[in-house]
Amino acid sequence: MTNPDCIFCKIARGEVKSDILYRDDTVFVIRDIRPKAPTHLLVMPLEHVTSLASPRPGQEAILGHILTVAGQMAKREKVDVSGYRLIINQGPDSGQEVPHLHLHVLGGRRLGAMG
Repeated sequence: MTNPDCIFCKIARGEVKSDILYRDDTVFVIRDIRPKAPTHLLVMPLEHVTSLASPRPGQEAILGHILTVAGQMAKREKVDVSGYRLIINQGPDSGQEVPHLHLHVLGGRRLGAMG
């Protein structure tokens, strides 16, 4: 199920042009348009998932797959050895800008402390 107004759903449906780096039956990966590191990817489900707090039945597998694909993409981007950070912002206080679950993969330079 997708959301007709969600920018990430529109990208997934091909309604908004974006360079999709990876896609399978569950997730897709794009580069962040405002990167915070030399490598800054977004891994997100094709299905419109808004909250980690109340996953619907079957969505647990999607969450695991997002992590697996993030690791594969880090290797493909050659940041797997030097290190990378995975971030999921959940809700407005976290800085989440698009209410569609997405995992940030950041790497390519030394990243500062979180806090």
